[in-house]
Amino acid sequence: MKSKLILSAAVLAIASTFAHAHSFKLGEIDIGHPYARATAAGQPTGGGYLLLDNKGRDDKLVSASAAVSASVELHSMSMEGDVMRMRQVDGIALPTGKKVELKPGGFHIMFVGLKAPLKAGDKFPMTLKFEKAGEVEVTVNVEAPKAAGDAAAAEHKH
Repeated sequence: MKSKLILSAAVLAIASTFAHAHSFKLGEIDIGHPYARATAAGQPTGGGYLLLDNKGRDDKLVSASAAVSASVELHSMSMEGDVMRMRQVDGIALPTGKKVELKPGGFHIMFVGLKAPLKAGDKFPMTLKFEKAGEVEVTVNVEAPKAAGDAAAAEHKH
């Protein structure tokens, strides 16, 4: 009886890990765990994040699109002294054999002109377009902010 209970707990733990961590593939590009942070009512923008692992030739993420907002932009964020600088970029380079993480405080995806708040637990489709590999649709999980480190994402409002 005890071994069945342990086995059941292990299966549930593994299942919840796979439910939380999700990935996609386009050619030689692995796309790990696309997610967005939940937003407050009236917040005009939201941030999207993921991990890109390029196992093939040099490529570039050139755009993203999703129906949750009026537009979707690729952005960079950097600190210059005490000033946070956020800029739209025309693409994010994916060098051969490298991993590029889109995360709070660095490169990220901006959902501009949200049509409704992003609520924790929701999911939505997003299309990523790469210069050479083409397009792929991924599922974005909406998650609650984790910690103060995500403050940069929450402060990014247009």
